[in-house]
Amino acid sequence: MNRIALSVLFCASALLAACANTTAMQPGKPELMVVGIDNKVTWGEDGKLQLLPPGHDAVLIVDIGSDPANPKIVANLPLMNSIFGPPTNLGITPDGQLALVANSMDWAPDGAGWKAVPDNKLYVIDLTTSPPKLIDTVAVGKQPSGLSINRAGNLALIANRADNSISVLSIQGKQVKLVDTVAMGEQVAHVVFTPDGKRALANKFPGHKMALLTVDGQKVTYTKRDLPVGLWPYNADVTPDGRLALSADNGNAGAADGNVDTVSVIDLEAKPERVIDKVVVGDAPEGFAISPTGRLAVAVLLRGSNNAKTDFFYNRNGSIAVLKIDGKKVSKVGEVEVRGLPEGAVFSPDGRWIYVGNFLDSDVSVLRVDGDTVTNTGTLVKLPGRPASMRGRTQ
Repeated sequence: MNRIALSVLFCASALLAACANTTAMQPGKPELMVVGIDNKVTWGEDGKLQLLPPGHDAVLIVDIGSDPANPKIVANLPLMNSIFGPPTNLGITPDGQLALVANSMDWAPDGAGWKAVPDNKLYVIDLTTSPPKLIDTVAVGKQPSGLSINRAGNLALIANRADNSISVLSIQGKQVKLVDTVAMGEQVAHVVFTPDGKRALANKFPGHKMALLTVDGQKVTYTKRDLPVGLWPYNADVTPDGRLALSADNGNAGAADGNVDTVSVIDLEAKPERVIDKVVVGDAPEGFAISPTGRLAVAVLLRGSNNAKTDFFYNRNGSIAVLKIDGKKVSKVGEVEVRGLPEGAVFSPDGRWIYVGNFLDSDVSVLRVDGDTVTNTGTLVKLPGRPASMRGRTQ
């Protein structure tokens, strides 16, 4: 190649690189995340649960799209929320118009103190107004917990822990309506759709199983077939291609105990569906999420961060276990420390960022994803209270 051609090629390459850098530096469009704040509950240094007076909870709407490295709170709604249950009691519709937030527990006087009792409320929040606002409250089952919205954006499922059922809700525009209740026979903690919307899986928390359901329009049917996953399955997610479901198995009924726990791998293409692997991740996975790219997943590990400091397994901070998904092979490829009692985890839509809510520190850790490597950037988003749950837009 002659010098002139090389010079032209170099200039063209430089111009393309400059354009690419300019594009990368341009502000992105708003992309929202919903965060449930519970200021009624904390743990003392002795590891004992403390129930505080109500009235200071909130639901936050956070913009993670305009500047992904520095999320900003855009709305603060004074709504009750609870840490009792998986950190997946909320979600945003695929079109970004609505946020659905279940409140699993109400607060009642108990002598000189307080006690938690099952609630049945689902808040419907309009995200198209400025600022976002509560537009409806729907009665669902008792202690509504893990919640999922299908990709079509017209159906939602909620696992009700106190009455062993799943609520089925239709979504039409901005109207959300309870249309059915599916009996599950035992407590379910979370439920998740497959990408095609034709199936769903529910974590049978005390039964150590994953229940299979079929979905036909608004008709949801429990097949009465359960898969044996790990101990105390709390959360689950499905890969974007629908080939695998992953179950985060907490191991100790919602708390750390110093023993390693697993993520169960379910082959959804097999006939019949089956558990094909269990990946050791660490102590007490609770929050769980799969990247929109389908390449990575993260299991949020409590690691004894809310236990007594004298416990042998106590750690000041929790962490996230990073899992690589390669076809149907899932393997742990890293672990990243975050802060005290991490709960929810949310990927950005492009899979390049992860946000982890640190309950005891009232903040969010911002993590960067580069290929299979996840790095804690050190950026902390301060919140007006303790983040019990977090979820982004359904994709």
